[in-house]
Amino acid sequence: MGALLSLLQNDNRGSDIILDFESAVPQTDEEKEIHGAVAAVLDKGPNILDALTSYPGCEEYIRKAITTPTPDAEDAAWNAVLPAVQQLKEFYEFSIELDASFPKLLLALCKTDPSDAIASQQALAKQLADVFDFVLRFDDAKMVNPAIQNDFSYYRRTLNRMKITKKDTNLPIRDELANRMSLFFAYPTPMMNSLSETTVKFITNDQSVPRDRVTDCLATMANVCQHMVEVRRFSNEQTNLFCLRAMTGAIILYDHLNEQGAFHKKSPINIRGCITVLKGFTGSSSSGGSSSAGPTPSGGLLNALRFTTKHLNDPDTPANIRQLLSN
Repeated sequence: MGALLSLLQNDNRGSDIILDFESAVPQTDEEKEIHGAVAAVLDKGPNILDALTSYPGCEEYIRKAITTPTPDAEDAAWNAVLPAVQQLKEFYEFSIELDASFPKLLLALCKTDPSDAIASQQALAKQLADVFDFVLRFDDAKMVNPAIQNDFSYYRRTLNRMKITKKDTNLPIRDELANRMSLFFAYPTPMMNSLSETTVKFITNDQSVPRDRVTDCLATMANVCQHMVEVRRFSNEQTNLFCLRAMTGAIILYDHLNEQGAFHKKSPINIRGCITVLKGFTGSSSSGGSSSAGPTPSGGLLNALRFTTKHLNDPDTPANIRQLLSN
């Protein structure tokens, strides 16, 4: 494998592991089978992200239909919203596919000691990182596009009116699905919320994998990624940014699953080191350029730790950690 190196040990779980995020391949038949099943879902991720980031919204059509509610204006708004909502349905359906495949990774990486499993099944560890990378990128893009919820709200209001006049036949999204989609998109970070619920369900239903193993796996992933960025394991800045997304996603999910969270004094995650590498990262942005006057590429990840974790403001969180993250 060649990329698994032993480094100086410290107290943080996983900091002696380096993963080959650029060329890891499955080694055993079992790993190949799981990898292929998960890849079938993850391979759709780039198209989902492209569709989300280019989602135009129907604001002008909706505004005109509300302020000047003529039949023509309302028809134009409805005809614009229908394909938009179909696109939102594809986002929601992809979340279901991702939720179905994620437990396969958890089972493979957590049924034995997570550190050993991550080190020996690096292709699956890379896919775990891929999931976090996608989830954070999706949620970040969704959060800055209010048109998504506005379009869907207009669709549901119009749907309710159509039900009264019996004009709701042959619609692609009816009440039950519309309700589920509404709950999904209502969260500021819908993909991470869905991933968290899926993980809790997995832990509850699969008694062969203790909760502690899952949180150990997440802590290991966070520490591995933090250390690889800290020691500049990769020269490619996009790979380093990928590591930071994986690290941040692992921290957030850990914080949602562990009763004490990720920030307390005895946390197995090197949380100070994680925040420090995020604040110090100044690599090129995903658009290919950088600017000292603009936000750093990792700024959104710092905000994710600030606003989407559960335990940051707990009394057990050291004041210096809160201060480090608040600056």
